[in-house]
Amino acid sequence: MKARLMHRDRDFDLREELPWNAEDLTRDLELDTLLAAMAGGDPFLRDVARRALLGGFRNDLDTIRYRQEIARDCLANPGVVRELYALAVEAIERKQRGYFGLFSRFPASVLSGAVEAMRIFVDVLGHLRGVARRHAARFRSEGFRAFFAMLERELGEEYLAGIERHLGALRFRGGVLLGAGLGPGGEIAGWTLRQAQGKPPGWLARLLRRAPRGHTVVVAERDQAGARYLSEMRDRGINLVANALAQSADHILGFFEVLRTELGFHVACLNLHERLRTLAAPTCFPTPGPAAERGFRCTGLYDPSLALTAGRAPVGNDVAAPGKGLVVITGANHGGKSTFLRGVGLAQLMMQAGAFVGAGSLEAGLATALYTHHRREEDATMKSGKLDEELARLSAIADHLAPDALVLFNESFAATNEREGSEIARQVVSALLEKRIKILFVTHLYEFAHGLAAKGLAEALFLRAERRADGVRTFRLVEGEPLETSYGEDLFREVFAGEAEPAPRGEEGHRAARSVG
Repeated sequence: MKARLMHRDRDFDLREELPWNAEDLTRDLELDTLLAAMAGGDPFLRDVARRALLGGFRNDLDTIRYRQEIARDCLANPGVVRELYALAVEAIERKQRGYFGLFSRFPASVLSGAVEAMRIFVDVLGHLRGVARRHAARFRSEGFRAFFAMLERELGEEYLAGIERHLGALRFRGGVLLGAGLGPGGEIAGWTLRQAQGKPPGWLARLLRRAPRGHTVVVAERDQAGARYLSEMRDRGINLVANALAQSADHILGFFEVLRTELGFHVACLNLHERLRTLAAPTCFPTPGPAAERGFRCTGLYDPSLALTAGRAPVGNDVAAPGKGLVVITGANHGGKSTFLRGVGLAQLMMQAGAFVGAGSLEAGLATALYTHHRREEDATMKSGKLDEELARLSAIADHLAPDALVLFNESFAATNEREGSEIARQVVSALLEKRIKILFVTHLYEFAHGLAAKGLAEALFLRAERRADGVRTFRLVEGEPLETSYGEDLFREVFAGEAEPAPRGEEGHRAARSVG
């Protein structure tokens, strides 16, 4: 039995390695906030969601579309999906609550434990099949249709009844019937378990029946050696069937574990969707394109982690950047640039995992990998300067880069002066574009951004955080070439109103403004 609710042709494996930069992605994209909402307090759901999101760059277009169909079914039938998930959890927990002797070295104990485990599994499988029969018609995705058809095909009433009969027989209430032959030296060999004919007689029949024909050996009540030998004979006879039944129990347990894992991701997505819906934050299933595709197009794209933290739907952004391998974002401090960058990163993660995204609509090409190079706060434990630390992280990214990867830069190379930082950024961006790397770059480095704009690159799009004439930030991005100021004086007035005057609007004033925020 196979669940196949994450991949069409294989199980979802929780043991697959995470990307080498998983910690940076979690930190820079504030992924913990998103995962907490997906987990709903369940550590297992958090781990499944984390691995599915961070491991999504292994998925191809076919897998993503297959998983999106399943996710749509889950959103349309949340109660049924949660019921299926609860049954998988129930089977595993009931198995874990008892000791079933599956790790014992005695065949009798192994057999007894396997029988009890199978009874639990058969009971839950019957409920699982019942849910499938009641609700299968409501599901449209290939994955769920195949799953329900498998349950109907593999778990027929006669099949489940047959298992119950076999489990009853394996309790050996009427004793164990064994066959054997003689081996070399007259030793007993070839122990074989035989099926008893008919039902075992009741106590009255046993009392009144005649002694059986043939040789009968009666072990005295206090003959410990004889009793031990009979027990050894019994263990030899049932050893093969004990091992076979234990393996069957392990197989069914494995099915429930995979089912819990694969449904767990979809339940985590349901948790997140319900949280965002209560905030009136829009969601959609994106349209993914091949990795070679440049750029993206979105409406109402926002950072879902910000929505969860703020407790309300944030301002979304509409961006049309088809065919653009480079997007440079400049503009007013605290204008929503970094928030938009995180929104893009989370949307890429969620899209490649086959989930919905925080937007009204999104069309984007896949990425072979996602990297973040964000400004870090001062760290007293650093053994070198901030610029050295930034370059070291950039070098680590360069060691893993491959064509069609996506790199998100946020205020990179601002730890040095304007001219030096701009030159480093220019050389880095030029080298990455030559290697077909997709780039989003939030920056206050005017020389860098203005220099790129002056080149008139066809594959570059320049966005600017909008600021009204009265200094109010709309948190929307609009197309526009970089300005020489980031309006740091607005923040100066807000924080130090009445205490001092900001620097003059000359070159030094602009440079000071760019360093704020």
